[in-house]
Amino acid sequence: MPTYTFVVNGDEVTVEAPSDLALLWVLRDKLGVRGPKFGCGIGVCRACTSHLNGAEIQPCVTPVGECAGQEVTTIEGLASGDDLHPVQEAWLEQDVAQCGYCQPGQIMAAAALLRTKKEITDEDIDRIANVCRCGTYFRIRKAIKSAAAKMG
Repeated sequence: MPTYTFVVNGDEVTVEAPSDLALLWVLRDKLGVRGPKFGCGIGVCRACTSHLNGAEIQPCVTPVGECAGQEVTTIEGLASGDDLHPVQEAWLEQDVAQCGYCQPGQIMAAAALLRTKKEITDEDIDRIANVCRCGTYFRIRKAIKSAAAKMG
């Protein structure tokens, strides 16, 4: 079986896995990274949203073979030591989480958006399209706008 070496949340890892195994299962089952959640398995609900070299991905549909030599960041790696990312801070300030299941993916999608766009519109936020079954979308929107202002 092939092995793949890549960086996860700042640490180099090497895993043995079939090239088409979803990165989500490598993260959760082989590496014990529990932040990205399994929701749909087809990249639609986006509960697993993480970053590959800073860009948003859905690990449930990203083969581990595509990650060799790359840098993967999950919610566990978003903060810098004890300093939360501005999106994480905004989530706490706006009391966004209800059940919390979708929140790692929501936060990672918002962080990816704000990395590339400093002035955001409601349409930009709508394009994130992560599913929140608790319906905290109005608090999510406020948190993203608050984080954008902080990062401004």
